[in-house]
Amino acid sequence: MPDKNALEAAIDREERYRLLVDSIVDYAIYMLDAQGHVASWNRGAERFKGYTSREIIGQHFSRFYTDEDRATGLPARALHIAATEGRFEQEGWRVRKDGSLMWAHVLIDPIHADDGTLIGYAKITRDMSERKATQDALRQSEQRFRLLIQGVQDYAIYMLDPRGHVTSWNRGAQRFKGYTDEEIVGEHFSRFYTEEDRASGLPARALRTAAEEGRFEAEGWRVRKDGSQFRAHVVIDPIRGEHGELIGFAKITRDVTERREAQRELEATRARFIQSQKMEAIGQLTGGVAHDFNNLLAVVLGNLTLALKRLPDDRKLRQLIENSIHAAERGATLTKRMLAFARRQELTTGPIDVPELVRGMAELLQRSISPGIRIDTRFPLRLAPAFADAAQLELALLNLTVNARDAMPEGGTLTIAAREERIAADAVPGLAAGRYVCLSVTDTGTGMDEATLAKAAEPFFTTKGVGKGTGLGLSMIHGFAEQSGGRLLLRSAPGQGTTAEIWLPVAEGEHRRSEEAAPRPDLPALAPRTVLVVDDDPLVLMNTAAMLEDLGHAVLEASSGAQALRLLREAGGRIDLMITDQVMPGMTGARLIDAVRSEAPGLPIVLASGFADLPEAGLSGIVRLAKPFEQADLARALVASLRGEGPRSQPG
Repeated sequence: MPDKNALEAAIDREERYRLLVDSIVDYAIYMLDAQGHVASWNRGAERFKGYTSREIIGQHFSRFYTDEDRATGLPARALHIAATEGRFEQEGWRVRKDGSLMWAHVLIDPIHADDGTLIGYAKITRDMSERKATQDALRQSEQRFRLLIQGVQDYAIYMLDPRGHVTSWNRGAQRFKGYTDEEIVGEHFSRFYTEEDRASGLPARALRTAAEEGRFEAEGWRVRKDGSQFRAHVVIDPIRGEHGELIGFAKITRDVTERREAQRELEATRARFIQSQKMEAIGQLTGGVAHDFNNLLAVVLGNLTLALKRLPDDRKLRQLIENSIHAAERGATLTKRMLAFARRQELTTGPIDVPELVRGMAELLQRSISPGIRIDTRFPLRLAPAFADAAQLELALLNLTVNARDAMPEGGTLTIAAREERIAADAVPGLAAGRYVCLSVTDTGTGMDEATLAKAAEPFFTTKGVGKGTGLGLSMIHGFAEQSGGRLLLRSAPGQGTTAEIWLPVAEGEHRRSEEAAPRPDLPALAPRTVLVVDDDPLVLMNTAAMLEDLGHAVLEASSGAQALRLLREAGGRIDLMITDQVMPGMTGARLIDAVRSEAPGLPIVLASGFADLPEAGLSGIVRLAKPFEQADLARALVASLRGEGPRSQPG
């Protein structure tokens, strides 16, 4: 018979165990009999599952499983595994009394009697719903982040281990660099760098900078799988663990090749725009100076011509006057070059056979260069005619030849060539789309550096030294080409010679029809007329009046448009012809012509100007006289106007 004290101690121990298990509320701890019926129930089980001990004891534990799990026989399989293997452990969905689900961690251990007989099971369940929800949220977040990274195609975003080996790879990286995941994961990221960068230790330096300073950022050339290079903006950030240890790097690369090219093009466009503005400003200044200088030359030439006619028979004095006239004519040539740069000269345009023009100048060009320079010409068998002013093109070619001669003091080869090209929009800076003839002059001389080349076409810029050049040659060609609808392009490098290209539009349509130049008539005997002369410059006004009076005409002088209209009304129809300047304050020549036509519609008019950019509207039937002009030019303009032959520009 068992000892009473031992029995009481056993009972007491069992009660303490029962109280311990019953007090646990974070775990469902209960017993099953050998068939799986609930034999005990603690407060944790009641809290998790919702059943009281009175409701659940004696019920089969399979009611805690979902319909799907019961259909697959999971409850019975769990008991069998526990009985045969000594333990069953699993996580899965379980069902509460109210039908809601919880994610549970389940542990089932078999209970045996002293003789080894299976008498039941101990079952411990823990509610893991919150942890699972957190894990699911984390997994979904990771999945969304992974999809986000993979979906980015404009950036290469990938991970490196602490030694620089690739551990992840997104689509952007594959698109930029050409490698698939299988090809690149595990490889060292230094393979993306150029040989020069690898030799200088840049990859290792980039990782070291990122690790020590918290970030590495740079821009440079990177290499694709096919060996081609692209310009990349790179950011490397270190990735650290919970305790600050370095576990890898995040690397973001962006292909900025297009942006770099766009930036370079923008800078080049800005430079061309600034250069264009500068040339335009210089052109405005040069044109204004040339206009005023033209007026002065007109006075000098006119007075010298009249003085020459009245000279006594003194050979010495006549020679001095003639020399002065030649000097003034050279000055007039300079003003024409200045006006050409300013694109304000008067052009007589027509179709030009460029090879024929060059052949016709061959002797002149050869005389202009030294014997040590050989001239080569290269023309295609057929070349469309250019549309320009032949005389100005000859002058431009002569200028380029002389420049080439000066660039080859020790001799060399001068090549004159021409070709036809069809230019697309923006293909050549400053040229509209269309067909062009390109006349080029290439020398084998000293060449120019970039700074000199940038200023070469500016007026008065010269490298020939004091007294050896005016600095107007290339500027004249620049203005002539642009006024003709073309372009002057220069290419040069020190020691590699210079190529100057004059691009001129092809003569098409009505431009192809040859225009026979009307021969200059001899000065006819013109009956005396009354001429109204209008000019705001008193010297020009006086000089023009003097030349007209010398031709036998009566002259009325007006210094403004308003005064001219007043004299016209006071004369009462006695004025036979009017000569007016264009650029005058208050009222331009064109506006004066409009006013005169309303009051005296049939009055012949001559418009005298040194500018070519005159308004076309309202100037039909008007003879134009280019400044500076001589007496003979003025006489021919009178005849043309009285015969109604305008508009026609009388050369000065």
